[in-house]
Formats: sequence, C-alpha cells, structure tokens
Amino acid sequence: MTFNIKRIRDLLQNFQFNDLFNELGWSRPLQPQPTNMVIQNTSFELQEIAQLSGVTIYEVTSQHGKIPDAQMRKAIHKDISIHHLENLLIFLDANNTQSLWYWVKRDGTRQYPREHLYVKGQPGDLFLGKLEAMVFDIGDFAEAGKVSVLEVASRLKDALDVERVTKRFYEDYKAEHLRFLDYIEGIDDERDRRWYASVLLNRLMFIYFLQRKWFIDNGNRNYLQHKLAESRQRGPNLYYSEFLNLLFFEGFAKPENERSEAARQLLGTVVYLNGGLFLLHPIEKRWSAIRIPDEAFENLLSLFARYSWNLDD
Repeated sequence: MTFNIKRIRDLLQNFQFNDLFNELGWSRPLQPQPTNMVIQNTSFELQEIAQLSGVTIYEVTSQHGKIPDAQMRKAIHKDISIHHLENLLIFLDANNTQSLWYWVKRDGTRQYPREHLYVKGQPGDLFLGKLEAMVFDIGDFAEAGKVSVLEVASRLKDALDVERVTKRFYEDYKAEHLRFLDYIEGIDDERDRRWYASVLLNRLMFIYFLQRKWFIDNGNRNYLQHKLAESRQRGPNLYYSEFLNLLFFEGFAKPENERSEAARQLLGTVVYLNGGLFLLHPIEKRWSAIRIPDEAFENLLSLFARYSWNLDD
C-alpha cells in the first residue's frame, strides 16, 4: 500500500479518524455502535473506529466535552484493557479541535503512558510519521488473510513509543556523547577528540531532524538507519569512512551537478545545503586518519529514535 501523504494529512486535519485508519489498511470496527462507561461519576462515550487482529482503536469523549486529566485517562485505559489488552485510545474534545492519542507501553508489571497531542490546524508532519508506521498492506497478511496480534501491537509500539525531546533527552545525549568519545580513533589529542564528537553529533542530529521532516531521499524518514544497514552489507565499519564523509562533503556541501557519480549512486537524493556545518572541519584537516566503528552510530541512532523530532510536537 502506498502511503498517500496528501490523503492521510487531509483525513487527520479533518479529524476523520475512522476513514484514516481504513486508509492505513485497518479493518472496520466489530462493534460500530457507541457504548458508555462511567468513571468517577463522569460519563464517557466509547466509539470503536478500527480494529485489526484484536487490537482495537477507540475515540473517547466526555460528557463535559473536555479531554480528561491524566488520572482519568489512566482509569479509562485500565477499564478498557480488561476486554481489549492491546488498544489505542484517541481522546477528543467536544468540538473536534484537540485529540490526545493514548497508548501504554508495558514492561513487566510496569506501565508507561505515551501521549501524543494533535491540535486542529497543525500541519501534522509529526503524526504523518507515526501513522506511516501503522500501515498494513496485502503483503503483511498470511494466506488465511490474517496478521498476528503481535505484529499489530509491534507496529503501534514502533509508531507511538517515543518521547518528547525534553530534559531527559539532553541527559541521555550527554551520556551518549561520552560513550561516543571512546569509539573515536585517530585523534590523539583529548580536547580535539571531545570537540570532534560534538561536531559529528551536531551534524547527525541536524540530518536526523531533516529526515524526520521528509526532506531527504524522496521522503525517506529512516535514511540514516537504512544507509547504515546498506553499509554493513558491503562490509564492517564502513559507515563513517565510506558513507558519512561522502554525505557531509559531497551530498550536503556540493550542488548535485558537482557531485561524483559514486556519490550520487551511494547517497540517493540529497539537497545541497550551502552552510558551514558540512565543510571540512579544522580537526578533520589536522587528523586525516579518523576511524569510527559502526556500533557508535547504531547506538546514537537508537537514542534519536526514542524521541520526537518535529516542531509541532
């Protein structure tokens, strides 16, 4: 199934969530009639809008017309999970101007709510990325026409198990910066090595933001990860020397007509950025034999993937 960005964006912005999930390949609800529940003397209407292999998606509205607070959301989720363990709840206000998408990560007996707010009028780039991870097409179904509940739950996790870029991210980032230092070889000066780690992390963070905004390689939102996988197929520990250096100093630093044929083949469609971030750094001139193994970048990209990277988050 082709991910129709315009169609899905329109459905999202118009709060047509039942049609949206149908567009994503989900099945129509098994129980199309709304039901009611009462939590702490407040009535809520539950409207099943989609389901797949026992994973159910509900719209939830309050009699008061407001999105309930965190404690109430937790209580509603607990009640629904008795009958539908795997679920996604979309809390709506009365005027369909705000939606809060509520999914809970389970880790043993502990639970971690993941909440994603979409407000009418936002461009929705963040949500398009999340929704893309929830797409099912004919190839995902077995011969019997079914897909496993584990696969559906895994897709929800991939889409929604991310956190906002907050203070916690910067704490994780600082810790990853220190680990990254240990991977850098070929820079004997400690100060230069620390400086270069910052240079690389800043470059990669910027590229990661661009890819999450659909700006690289015809909208490839996992460009860096895909290129790491391709690099490993060619051989171990080539990502920095073979791919990233080409991406930095030819892909982003030169117009396409000035790039080598090797660069065009390896990089795909990359926009020219006329800025200093992707010019050869003094450290790179001073130390010409820098080596960094693939593992360092795998760890870094895993960190980035745990957080949201859009300005409308």
